Amino acid sequence: MARVERRVQLWGWVTRRQAPVARMSESDVIAMQRRRVPSNFVTDWLFGARVPGTEVSDRTIPGPDGDIPVRVYRPGRAAPGPRPLVVYFHGGGFVFGDLRMGDWLCSCVASRVGAVVVSAAYRLAPAHRFPAAVRDCYAALAWAAGSAAELGAGGPVAVMGESAGGTLSAVTCLVARERGGPAISHQALIYPATDMTKAAAPAQDRAGALFLSNDEMAAYRRMYLGPDGDPGHPWASPLLAADHRGLPPALIQVAEHDPLRADGVRYAAALRAAGVSVRLTEYVGVPHGFINFPGLCRSAQQAVAELCAEQTGALVPANEVVQ
Repeated sequence: MARVERRVQLWGWVTRRQAPVARMSESDVIAMQRRRVPSNFVTDWLFGARVPGTEVSDRTIPGPDGDIPVRVYRPGRAAPGPRPLVVYFHGGGFVFGDLRMGDWLCSCVASRVGAVVVSAAYRLAPAHRFPAAVRDCYAALAWAAGSAAELGAGGPVAVMGESAGGTLSAVTCLVARERGGPAISHQALIYPATDMTKAAAPAQDRAGALFLSNDEMAAYRRMYLGPDGDPGHPWASPLLAADHRGLPPALIQVAEHDPLRADGVRYAAALRAAGVSVRLTEYVGVPHGFINFPGLCRSAQQAVAELCAEQTGALVPANEVVQ
């Protein structure tokens, strides 16, 4: 087992002391959701900045129970053919996260893949419990696909997300299949939770709980599902769907020091058993959440390079790839 870099361990220690969600009340969480990460040199280095030249705009779209804020990223360069459309859902345990969280990742995809990327700020628990986030994510997908021409896209549609956003991406694919569309050509699931009926495997060492301990996972699950939510529902646990046939080809990225590692591995196996093409990659020496800290985790750059390469292969015709 590869060792986690010391600076990443230090950052994990700092964040755990500032936001121990397992010991927070629901009112504390809601108050914390109102805070915004400042944009400055330090945060841009730590969380990644938007890729220069990327065009970014904010708007709201109609949702099932009110407007949904979205951020649209467009590549600055001209594309040789129809631009693919990628819909992104951020992580944060279904409880935290906002549009800023996806700036680096989404602008990388827009710039390198030549895609139009739509990032959706779905409703957060505990004020909005399951399945509010699922309904918002599907609504955002349907809106983006229906508005492709207005957005400057005309190619295939994909979804992507990390952690809770990876779960929501997988679930959105299930919902789209159930409802007959929109058609999704690729799903990128970065260390997703896929089975909420079981506690995650205990971390093999202390590094495994750097950014996600078992107590924290239990707290996120409790706030997301509430007292009446069914953890076995496939919209909460996509691994438990009765049938995975006909789902889009997938890239699943997992982290070696992540209690959710097995969730990604098991979901990859379930998709393969159903005849779905899957690329599963494990990044060694990194914890859960590593892709959100490109300034600290060298593997974040590698993971995004793989993500963009997979999306390009799945969404962009070979004769239209821009070198």
